[in-house]
Amino acid sequence: MRRPVRRAVLAPAGAGLAVAAGLLLAGLLTDDGGAKAAPGGRAGGAGGISTAAGARVLDPGARRDAPTLAGDDLDGRPAGLAGLRGHVVVLNVWGSWCGPCRAEAEDLARLSRETPGEEVRFLGINTRDPDRAAARSFVREHGLGFPSLHDPAGELLLRFPPELLNPQAVPSTLVIDRRGRVAVAIGGAVTDEQLRPLLARVVEEES
Repeated sequence: MRRPVRRAVLAPAGAGLAVAAGLLLAGLLTDDGGAKAAPGGRAGGAGGISTAAGARVLDPGARRDAPTLAGDDLDGRPAGLAGLRGHVVVLNVWGSWCGPCRAEAEDLARLSRETPGEEVRFLGINTRDPDRAAARSFVREHGLGFPSLHDPAGELLLRFPPELLNPQAVPSTLVIDRRGRVAVAIGGAVTDEQLRPLLARVVEEES
C-alpha cells in the first residue's frame, strides 16, 4: 500500500510541488528527477551556492544497498544507519574546512527541522576533521540538529561505490530509501529547493 505523503515533507503549505514545477520550468530538474545547477554552475537557492552538475536518481530495481555505517558521533555517542531502517535517510558528507559545506549547511538544517522525523531522518558524515572540536563548532554555528559520524580518515566514504559517492567530492548528499538502498546521489553542494522534490519522490514510494 502506498504510504500517504505528509505535506510537511514537501514544504510548508505544499510549496514542494511548486518548487518542483518551478525547477522543471527553470531547467533545474532533469527528466529523471535529478537536480541540476543553474547556468554558470550556481544554484538558484539562498546564497547562490555552487552545486553539482546534476543528481543521479536510481530506479528502485537498479539500487544498491548502502554499506554498513556505524561509529561514534561528534559527542562520542553511537550512531549509524542500522537503526534508521524503515525511514528515508538523508546522508550528508561534510567537513568544517569545506567552503561549500558551510554554504549548504543552513539549507540542510532548515530542511531537517521542517521534515517529520517519523518519515525522514538525517545523518552526517564528518570527514577529514581530525579535531572534533572544530566539527562541533561548525555544528553549533550552523544549527545542525542531526548527528554526524566522525570519520577523520574518510574510511566510511570508501565503503560506497565511487560512482555513487566519490570520496574526493565534499560535500556530497545521498538519499537512502526505506529498504536501505541508495536512491539519489548528489556530488557537490545542494540547496533545500533542489533536495526537497528529490526527497519527496523517495518518500512517496511504496515500502
